[in-house]
Amino acid sequence: MSQFTIYPAIDMRGGKCVRLLQGDYDQETVYGDSPVDMAANFAKAGASWIHMVDLDGAKKGQRVNDQFVVDVKKQLGVQVQIGGGIRKEEDVAYYLEQGIDRVILGSAAISHPEFVKKMLREYGSRIAIGIDARDGYVATEGWLETSNVKATELGQRLADAGAETFIFTDIATDGMLSGPNIPAIVEMAKATSKQVIASGGVSTIGDLLALKRHEAEGVAGAIVGKALYTQQFTLAEALQEVNPS
Repeated sequence: MSQFTIYPAIDMRGGKCVRLLQGDYDQETVYGDSPVDMAANFAKAGASWIHMVDLDGAKKGQRVNDQFVVDVKKQLGVQVQIGGGIRKEEDVAYYLEQGIDRVILGSAAISHPEFVKKMLREYGSRIAIGIDARDGYVATEGWLETSNVKATELGQRLADAGAETFIFTDIATDGMLSGPNIPAIVEMAKATSKQVIASGGVSTIGDLLALKRHEAEGVAGAIVGKALYTQQFTLAEALQEVNPS
């Protein structure tokens, strides 16, 4: 069993490192001019993985900030996962050929299920499925729409199709520093019997420890964004507390 993984998040927009409040493009805070410098800081603090999101790509449905992702992988040697705007096989293949460790497919799971299943068949565990939920139902298209599909049902379907890793975001908590929705995260892990990475709401190291308590049930890690940028705690502190050496 690998240890509970903390994924510092880098959300890219216009080549800068930003955070959006609950996915709202009008509520943006810029935290750094260089995604690569930000990733270098995280790597120096001990991160084994970096979670990167191409916000421009998510909006346009195509790769926009991909060069930064590739630069992080090539320059820092950390493990990298990327989501945002990956809707075609050539985008998946591009990232994997550049050495990116994991590609996250999100809205496509609802809008193009056959594409997602094909990618799972071809690339297996290098594909992660991002499921964003609002009140238990899947939200799509950059969270602007809520579908009538239950998040756990979608998870089960994709686990059956070969997905090994899910990134589960409860939209109500994202960027709010209000604590993660642990029951919903555990429910997803139980429904899929796969690894689930929690995303959204982590505001304290206590939140990370609370998630780690469910590691045996499949909660494999957590993505941390705003809490690091607003200095609620440092990545080094979190790594030390959650996985004491």
